[in-house]
Formats: sequence, structure tokens, C-alpha cells
Amino acid sequence: MKHLHWMIALLVCAGSNNAAAAVDAALVEDLVAANHILVNQGVLDGFGHVSMRDPRNPQHLLLSRSMAPALTTAADILEYDLDCNAIDDRGRSGFLERFIHCEIYRARPDVQAVVHSHSPAVIPFGTGRTALQALSHVAGFLTAGVPVFDIRKQYGMTNMLVNDVDRARSLVRTLGDKPVALMRGHGDVVVGPSLQIAVYRAIYTEVNARMQAQALAMGGPVTYLSREEGQMADVTQQGAVSRPWELWKQQAR
Repeated sequence: MKHLHWMIALLVCAGSNNAAAAVDAALVEDLVAANHILVNQGVLDGFGHVSMRDPRNPQHLLLSRSMAPALTTAADILEYDLDCNAIDDRGRSGFLERFIHCEIYRARPDVQAVVHSHSPAVIPFGTGRTALQALSHVAGFLTAGVPVFDIRKQYGMTNMLVNDVDRARSLVRTLGDKPVALMRGHGDVVVGPSLQIAVYRAIYTEVNARMQAQALAMGGPVTYLSREEGQMADVTQQGAVSRPWELWKQQAR
């Protein structure tokens, strides 16, 4: 009987280890899918990156090695600590702007995923006096406000990249508690409480920017969502994010 109990305990333990491994593999698969989805939806191209906080260790994050997002596979995903040191890079280089991700996770415990892109329709809104505002319920999260990070104001003439800790911390201060910040002449950074929501927000930031430009080109005043409308819409959309996520995954394949 003791021998039987020992065998059952061993099997349960083995099953738990297998389940944990399966969960980790599924998470990596989702991060790979996020790269492909964002390319397929026109947010990323040969540049940009998406990361997620490591659920096994909130002081670590998962991010692909430096490569075009569309080519990312599970074998390309690296683990970093919040100082942006790779745990085991095996000779593979990381993104120059990986510090964006590390410093956001350090400052924002609510954030579980980060997208940095050069989202084309968004860039004009970081260069002029017209603020990016939510005019569609699918972009209700934008009613929280969309600050603009202008690297020139603090650092003068640069290569426009947030490629060290100091610049990343300056960007994080601009982001504050918001879900999106624009980067003048560069792109944007989008965060979320899950990988799926961060991807959703990055896509609909780009979609809303296109729609806003169209609405402004039509002339006359534009009626934007109020803060209250945006907050309520965002709660609803977060609850339904699995619907577009599954579609986007299928399309990206």
C-alpha cells in the first residue's frame, strides 16, 4: 500500500511538471504569435518589438532576439532581467531599445506586456499640435490621454533611439500611468495588463489614428469619446479581447 501511494505521488508530481512546461510553451507560442499578428496588422514591419513579463518571475521578461518580427520563432525568445541583461543569450544579440521594456516593467507592476512600434498612421500625431484622441469605441483606452515623448527636449540631437537606461526612464516618466505614449518622429509605446490586450491596443491605436486623420480631412469639428465613454468601452473590449485575438492568430498563420 505504501508503495502504491508513493507511485501515485510520483505520477502527480510528474503531471504537474509537464503541465507547467506546457503552460510555458503556450505562453512562448503566444508571444511568437503576437509578433506575427502585429506585422500582419500593419503595426510592425522589419522593426519594432513586443515583450511580456515572465509569469514565473515578475522581475524577468520575455523578448525575442534582435530580428524582424515576422521571422520570430519560439527558439528566438530570450529571457531578460529588469537590468536588461539576457539570462542566456547564447551569443545572440538583443534589440538596442530593449531598455524601453525593462524600465516600463520596473516602473509599472500593472503592466504585463509592452509593444514598441513605428506604427505609420500614429507618427504624424506625435509631430504636431493635433492630439491623438479616441473617436471609436474600440480605442476607448485612448481617452486616458496620449502624452508625447520628445527626445530632443532633454537630449538634444540624437539618433532618436531609446537605447539606454536614462532615455528609457525619461520615456517611462512621459508614459506615466497611461496605456499609450507617442514618440515624436519615431512611433509609440503601448502597454497592457496582458499580452492580448497590449496587442489589441497597439492595433487599435493605429486604426484610430487612420480614422482620426480621415475625420479631420472631412472638415468640421470631430466628436470624440468622452473619458467616461472611453473607460466603459475599454472595460467591455478587454472582456472580449479573446475574439479578435483568435482571429488574428489564424490570419497570421
